[in-house]
Amino acid sequence: PGMDFIASYGEIGICQTVPPGMHPGSDVAIMGLLGYPPEEKYTGRGPIEAASRGITLRPEDVAYRCNLVTLKFEGKDLIMEDYSAGHISTEEAIELIESINRNAATDKIEIIPGVSYRHILIWRGGSGGLHTYPPHDLLGKSIWFAFQSYDEEPYLKEFIIKAIEILEKHPINQKRKMENKPPANAIWPWGQGRTPELEPFEEKWQLKGAVISAVDLIKGLATLAKMKVIEVPGATGYLDTNYEGKVDAAIEALKEHDFVLIHVEAPDEVSHEGSLELKIKAISEFDRRVVRYLLEKVVEVTDKYRILVCCDHLTPISIRTHSTKHVPFAIFDSTRHQEKKKDIKFCEKTA
Repeated sequence: PGMDFIASYGEIGICQTVPPGMHPGSDVAIMGLLGYPPEEKYTGRGPIEAASRGITLRPEDVAYRCNLVTLKFEGKDLIMEDYSAGHISTEEAIELIESINRNAATDKIEIIPGVSYRHILIWRGGSGGLHTYPPHDLLGKSIWFAFQSYDEEPYLKEFIIKAIEILEKHPINQKRKMENKPPANAIWPWGQGRTPELEPFEEKWQLKGAVISAVDLIKGLATLAKMKVIEVPGATGYLDTNYEGKVDAAIEALKEHDFVLIHVEAPDEVSHEGSLELKIKAISEFDRRVVRYLLEKVVEVTDKYRILVCCDHLTPISIRTHSTKHVPFAIFDSTRHQEKKKDIKFCEKTA
């Protein structure tokens, strides 16, 4: 009902967030939504996430996004069973990463622990020229062809193999297997690059901007654009996130900012899982606990506002990964006092 209200009283349409030939990730899409042309500015996912952690990269350093993943043998094939190691807890993940660093890191290469399965691999003076594959694009598929791309950089590949050996024997993974949970039995570096240069958001648009997200990628874009990053307790990047807390933080931020981006990751995550039931739940929760709650709360701050609802990219359940096709959006402007045109459902078909 919340998104339908915005569509019925506002405008609805489609937009292309991923430029032709570019990978349809949130990094590319949200960079574009914030007004920075990805085809000119984008260098890779890793350095954006590194920026969100306050990791300083020298010009010659490369940052990789590094997932903890679950690999499984099926006959002679090694399959990407889970790109998130069963959404492993942050506590377990940190212990695993620390064990890898103790036993395999060097003065050139190490992993900086993050949240759940999402981490950053830093390679000082390393190579950014590999063709790597996002693990969520390999779900249920053999990973041999993708793993061979690391052959071009023996130093990195040796580190990956050492990490796999450490993870395979680790007590946390032994315990996860006994509990029938996916073990985090491998690391998967991808999305590498050097630090991009973004013009400050306020200088570019003459608007003071803030960002609310649980995801390092989005917070990193904000950091690079010198926007305020607002941390919300209980924001997880999954179905159990603190939806209302994000809205409350946005309402507070609007007292001093012109523009606030509230980012919710749950619909994307459950799409990767291939669950229709959880995707419906994620969209319903977003509508009830973000959109409708925001419509109720924003009038306490101002009667002049615009609300835009938009996906960064599509993640169809049928393919369980990202799509480059255009996305639907709806925008409502309180100052126009638009009459309700008709009952419009916010969906791809109507858009």
